[in-house]
Amino acid sequence: MSRHPSAIIAPGARVPKSCQIGPYSTIGPEVVLGEECRLISHVVLDGRTTIGARNLLYPFCSVGVAPQDLKYRGESTETILGDDNTIRECVTISRGTAKGGGVTRVGSNCLIMAYAHIGHDSQVGSHCILANAATLAGHVTIEDHVTVGAFSPIHQFCTVGAHAYIGGGTIVTQDVLPFSLTSSRRENKAFGINKIGLARKGFSPERLERLHKAFRLLLAAKMNTTQALEKIRQLEGEDVALLVSFIEKSQRGVIK
Repeated sequence: MSRHPSAIIAPGARVPKSCQIGPYSTIGPEVVLGEECRLISHVVLDGRTTIGARNLLYPFCSVGVAPQDLKYRGESTETILGDDNTIRECVTISRGTAKGGGVTRVGSNCLIMAYAHIGHDSQVGSHCILANAATLAGHVTIEDHVTVGAFSPIHQFCTVGAHAYIGGGTIVTQDVLPFSLTSSRRENKAFGINKIGLARKGFSPERLERLHKAFRLLLAAKMNTTQALEKIRQLEGEDVALLVSFIEKSQRGVIK
């Protein structure tokens, strides 16, 4: 492998020859790297950490470090990353806890920008963007194709639905509806569907129109959530069914 002389790779770590390990990086004894990963410099990989192929890790990021949980007593827990992720400067990704499921997971093709934090036992899907200083407390679930804006903290045990877009500086304390554009101006609100983002991802006009109708019933009609769901169920399409299922399963309530 391409390894700078100042880098430290502990005995037991599995690092393919195709990887590039930059200056002052440290890799712990239980770390497993996939092919063609690149650690630019000063990267810390610790704990039982498995990282897929072609991940790019920037200076001073820390992956698999002990959770920021006072109950943690050194239990053997994990961190798992998929393929083709970009982890920017000073990102921290904590490993799981025994009582929280034991695994912190990030999917594939994600961009985690500088100073973002992924807390213990969080589950991040694929094709997600966490902008600068986005903060996931422990046990947060981020589904696929989600964008979390800069300086947005997400409370423990919250779920952010697929294709949602969270505006910068939004404090999230309840579940975020899939497909929604949710932001904080004076208070947290869902402002309808993430129309531009969904169109860029190939959603047809028909799919967008069905989702628009569903969100109009949920957010704009003078009905409570139960009444709105009864109307929404009459609409067709997998996206609408996913939206209904998400609301029904929510434990913390959803941001409307």
